[in-house]
Amino acid sequence: MRKVWLAAALVCLALCVRVNPVPICAFGQTGCRTPSLAELFERLIQQSSRMNGISTDLHSEFERYFLPNKNFLGNRRCHTYGITTPDDKENAQRLGREQLTKVILRLLEAWSDPLSQLYWSMSLDQNQNFNHDTSNKALEITDMVQELRGGVAKMAEKMKQEGVLSNAVIYVSPESLVPSSPSPFYRREKLKSMDHHDLLYCFRRDSNKVQNYLQVLRCTTLPELNC
Repeated sequence: MRKVWLAAALVCLALCVRVNPVPICAFGQTGCRTPSLAELFERLIQQSSRMNGISTDLHSEFERYFLPNKNFLGNRRCHTYGITTPDDKENAQRLGREQLTKVILRLLEAWSDPLSQLYWSMSLDQNQNFNHDTSNKALEITDMVQELRGGVAKMAEKMKQEGVLSNAVIYVSPESLVPSSPSPFYRREKLKSMDHHDLLYCFRRDSNKVQNYLQVLRCTTLPELNC
């Protein structure tokens, strides 16, 4: 009898394990539960971390391949220099949730066109030994910026609904966002290797900012997380 009971318990356990919980909705999906604000933050931070990791790897690979002697590097002026960003965690916390959300969205918006230009230029480059894989990575981070930007905008809407963000942050749908006008530097017919390097350097810097700002925003919005 004991063996029968044990076998029945094991069968029940196996069936229970197979039962999947209701999945968390991706943006725009149906038939799933709406993610909590904490889950949205977690998802966006994971996405930004992966994006920052790819951009760091891409920049490092480029320097190893083309710039073994870094003495050739000059001063770089990123096209996002006009976006005022806090330079450390304390200043980011003092900025407030509304302004910090705006900064994150502006940084992501500013990279849509330059990254597309970077991918297009790399895909045309004759140095196939290097650019076959790197152009694919450039396309990947281009798509990730678009997805992350839409996710942050949706998160801002949920923050408003829950009363933790004022209407001062104006939400614009991802489809209607217009990328900031690039400088003439990015409008060249074909970018040079040093142009690629400058873009990768600047994007690595800005993607790191986005990741850090999202972490600060989560901690100031959800203090119960004790982060």
